[in-house]
Amino acid sequence: MKIMVAIKRVVDYAVKIRVKPDKTGVETTNVKMSMNPFCEIALEEALRMKEAGLASEVVAVSMGPAKCVDTLRTGLAMGADRGIHVDVPGELQPLSVAKLLKALIDSEKPGLLILGKQAIDDDCNQTGQMVAGLLSWPQGTFASKISIRGLTLSAPLRSSRSTDLRLNQPRYATLPNILKAKSKVIKKCTPEELNVPIKSDLETVQVTEPPKRKAGVILSSVDELVDKLKNEARVI
Repeated sequence: MKIMVAIKRVVDYAVKIRVKPDKTGVETTNVKMSMNPFCEIALEEALRMKEAGLASEVVAVSMGPAKCVDTLRTGLAMGADRGIHVDVPGELQPLSVAKLLKALIDSEKPGLLILGKQAIDDDCNQTGQMVAGLLSWPQGTFASKISIRGLTLSAPLRSSRSTDLRLNQPRYATLPNILKAKSKVIKKCTPEELNVPIKSDLETVQVTEPPKRKAGVILSSVDELVDKLKNEARVI
């Protein structure tokens, strides 16, 4: 069985997000990027299934600009057999990603699709459900355990699974595997080659930082607290 895993390049989870001066998005120039943590978990689960003899090949897929190849190389260093990069210079919405995944699945014919339940940059949590709908495949979402037969989560093969943080602890890529990953194949294609038109039904009007939280105050008594809740906050 072949397993396909979708992985996304995002701003590293440890980086403090900064909004662009023109408020059109978040700053990504000279910012550390990495694989989406949920996608790491999805890839780790696919690799464990292969090591258990339940899969013959793990194919990692990423969509976006040319730098997504770096994220794919990380996936190959973790143990994926080969990668596919769909070269899209602009921003992709979940429905477009789902359509591209469907086209790749129609071509590659994997027995199982695993992807993270959401990406930490937009937190959409939509792609897994959408691609399952487009394929008319059964789906399992927010998976905390995956098995082929009879345990916590069971669904037919040729299905879509989205992974939760509780599923596993992803491995680190070792130096020998990082070197081996440089020689593994990454196939490049475009939405045009997959016959998938890319369009966005959403428009980002403005991106702003949340308001700064006001400093707290220390109260001397319960009566003072009740007074403030009643007369200032007006919540009681």
